[in-house]
Amino acid sequence: MATRSFTIKPLGEFSLAESALFGFGQRMRPVGAGRREAHFDGIMRLAFCLDNHRDQVGVALRQDEQGVHAMVHGPGDLDAIEGQVARVLSLDHDASGFADIGERDPVIGRLQRAAPGLRPPLFYSPYEAAVWSVLSARRPGWQMARVRAALSEAHGATFELAGEPLAALPTPSQLLEVRSFAAIDADRLERMHGVARAALDGLLDVTRLQALGPSEAMVDVQRINGIGPFFAGLIVIRSIGFVDLLPSNEPNALELLQALYRLPEIPTQALFEAIAQAWRPWRTWATVLLRAAGPRVLAGAGRGGAP
Repeated sequence: MATRSFTIKPLGEFSLAESALFGFGQRMRPVGAGRREAHFDGIMRLAFCLDNHRDQVGVALRQDEQGVHAMVHGPGDLDAIEGQVARVLSLDHDASGFADIGERDPVIGRLQRAAPGLRPPLFYSPYEAAVWSVLSARRPGWQMARVRAALSEAHGATFELAGEPLAALPTPSQLLEVRSFAAIDADRLERMHGVARAALDGLLDVTRLQALGPSEAMVDVQRINGIGPFFAGLIVIRSIGFVDLLPSNEPNALELLQALYRLPEIPTQALFEAIAQAWRPWRTWATVLLRAAGPRVLAGAGRGGAP
């Protein structure tokens, strides 16, 4: 199939490099325990199932002054592919107002300067986030990233993207045909099949979950076996695109908050919420920035936090 292309012009600051180097879930490099390989050669490569849960595509992205340019490999409606890529890179929002919270909160301003143009990269879809949730539960992320890559190569679709192969996760129908797989025990595979069936039944349709709103969506996805409150939050916050949600029960975020704001002790959730009032209406984005850029700022400041 011939390649197709589109260009997205970001509204507000955006860095493709920051997105490409942001390692989590589907983009975690399966290179070994405790290690994530930084890799950005000017191209960001994506391979994923479309929101229709039938097709898979590969997309190679590059950025210049004119915008973010995409070369698409694979079938599917081009407008739908563009919309999904925009959501995954948080390019479906005008981020001009995000800079304002850095003026209100000097700590956020310092983080923004440390990671200019960082926007939260999302899972490709609620389906892919749910598969990752079940696959990685109670297992090291780097280890299950290897399993995910192997599963995708064996049962998904592989695309050659700017000289590098990258495999997309099996579609729900393809996943249901997998009867066994090395490193995935039978119970875990059955829960993954439950995710696939939920996707085919429309329960993981991104438009549907957006319409439900954050609170109801978090309850709704827990109907899927293997998805509890923690992973429901991951699916809703990190795959749908809500920009003003504040996560709960994130020890790492609270530890960073203590160091960056020079608090005498780990803050309570109530204090976290009070501090985050200044981040509205971008609390999700600010929290991701805290997690991603906080360690950089602290490393430069010798754990002294913000001035």
